[in-house]
Amino acid sequence: MLRITWIGHSCFKLEKDGYTIITDPYADGSVPGYTPVHEKADMVLCSHEYADHNFRDGVELIERSGLPFHVEVIETYHDEVCGKKRGPNKIFIIDDGENRVAHFGDLGCELTPEQMEKLQNLDVAMVPVGGYFTIDARQAADLVCSLKPEIVIPMHYRSDKYSFGYDVIGTVDEFTEIMESRAVQNRANGAVLSASGARLAPTGAGSVEARPASMIRKANHGHIMDNVKTLSGSEIEIASMNASGPQVTVLQPRNMAI
Repeated sequence: MLRITWIGHSCFKLEKDGYTIITDPYADGSVPGYTPVHEKADMVLCSHEYADHNFRDGVELIERSGLPFHVEVIETYHDEVCGKKRGPNKIFIIDDGENRVAHFGDLGCELTPEQMEKLQNLDVAMVPVGGYFTIDARQAADLVCSLKPEIVIPMHYRSDKYSFGYDVIGTVDEFTEIMESRAVQNRANGAVLSASGARLAPTGAGSVEARPASMIRKANHGHIMDNVKTLSGSEIEIASMNASGPQVTVLQPRNMAI
C-alpha cells in the first residue's frame, strides 16, 4: 500500500514498506500559512531551485538500501517561454512497482507529445492549479483530462478559508468546478469520466467509490461529489487501481498554521 500525505504547498510525503520520499520541501517562512517542514526520508526530490521547493535542510536523510521506488525525471520549464522568466522545472515519475505517481512541480509550460507519452498510465498526478507562477486551473484541467490519471491531487494554490498560499495565486475552487463541469458534459455525451471503480481510502477508513452527480453524500472522511472528493484529512492510501479517471482528490495540508 502506498500512502501519500500532503504536507503543504507542493510538498508531499510518499511512504511504502517503511521507506519514504519527500517532494519539494519549502523553507521556513517561504510560503504564508504553513508551519516548517521537519521530516526524515530516504530520498528528497526538488523540482527546481526556489526556496519554496528546495529546502533540503528540512529533511534528515536516512542512509540505507532497498528503496522500493524508481524515479524518472522529465525536464520541463517553470514558465511559458522556455525558462527565460523562471528557469527549469522537473516532473518526477515515481514508480513503486504497483503505482505510477507523477509530481509536476511548478510546471509552467505545455508538454511535448514525447513528454505526454511518458506520462501515460498514471495512477496519481500531483498538479499545480493556482496559476501565476505555474499553469492555471484551466490548463491543469486540460492536462489531466488528456492524461487521465486515476487520481489527481491539486497543489500549489491558496486558501482564503485557511489562510495559506501566496495571495497572487488562485484557489482550488476554479479547478474543481471545471473538472465537475467536464464530468457532467462527458456524461451527457455518453462518456464515463468519474473513477467509479477506484479503490481509494483516507487513512483508517474503508474504500471510497465515486457516485453520480445526483448522489451527493457526506461521510466521516469528507465530502464526495461526482468526480471530485474533498477529504477532511491530509493522507490517502492507494491500492491497485482499476478505474477510468481522472478522480480529483482535494486534501487538507497537514502543516497548516492554524
